[in-house]
Order: sequence, then C-alpha cells, then structure tokens
Amino acid sequence: MKIRMLCESDAGAFLQLRKLVNEETTFMLREPDENAMLAQQQLEQFLSQPPHDHLLILVAEHDERLVGFLIGERGVRHRNRSRLGIVVGILQAFTGQGIGTQLFRAMEDWAHQQGILRLELTVMTHNQAAVTLYTKCGFEIEGTMRRTMLIDGDYIDEYMMAKLLS
Repeated sequence: MKIRMLCESDAGAFLQLRKLVNEETTFMLREPDENAMLAQQQLEQFLSQPPHDHLLILVAEHDERLVGFLIGERGVRHRNRSRLGIVVGILQAFTGQGIGTQLFRAMEDWAHQQGILRLELTVMTHNQAAVTLYTKCGFEIEGTMRRTMLIDGDYIDEYMMAKLLS
C-alpha cells in the first residue's frame, strides 16, 4: 500500500474513486450525483494552485489502483487557518486493512509542516467503524449534532470530532 499526494496523472482515477466510494456507502455527505461536480472542482483547484498549503489530497494506491483518499481543507481566513477539515473515503473492499490509519498519519505530518493545530471532521453516529478509526487516530467526540441529514427517509445524527496537535 502506498500513500501519496495526488498528482495530475491521477485525475481520471481520482474522480472514479470518488464516484465509487459514494455509490458504495451512505456514510458520505453527498449523494453520488451531487459529488461529481465537487470532486472535479477540488481536483482542478488542487492541481492548479501549488504549493498546497490550503488543500491536501492524499490517495492510497494498491497495485497501481487508487483505493482510498483523504482530503483536508484548511481554513482560508486568518482567524481559522490553524484548522483543517477532513473527509476520508476508502473502497469497501479495502476497509479494515490499516489504510485509514496510514492516510491520517500522512495528513498529520503535512499538518505539522503547515502549522495546523486543529483537525476536525464529522461522522454519522451509527458509522461505528469510522468512529473507531478516528478515535484510534486520537480524535475525540466534541459533541453530537442532532438530525443533520436525511438519508433514506431517516434523520441521522453526527458526531463532531477533533484532534488538537501540539
């Protein structure tokens, strides 16, 4: 397994990975058809604006195939530049193999280099595998946001989780 920064030659594979992850699970924020435009915008922004001090896109590669990603978006204002919002996705066939942990380690190395002090994410309260991963990586639940999403006719609660870097 190789964890690395996204590169221009990954463009098509990255968009396909984002599509597949969104089709495999209801744990992502956006519906599969809503995600395509955002994924394209993030890709274009990332590839067109090096150096990357505000947007991080890491990919997990297995046998020359992209199987996971982590996106970190830094606050853009002076007052919130020390925050990094995180989204992570891994193909179902590759979960439980330590990929998430490796992605988080690489992201933290980058965050330290950028002077970021706070990592944050949200996760659906019933996504126990993700909560376990995030807790293992040092994140703590800061609160519960009630009824934040409507999925398949049911309202879903989310945890706000964060990790403070020293």
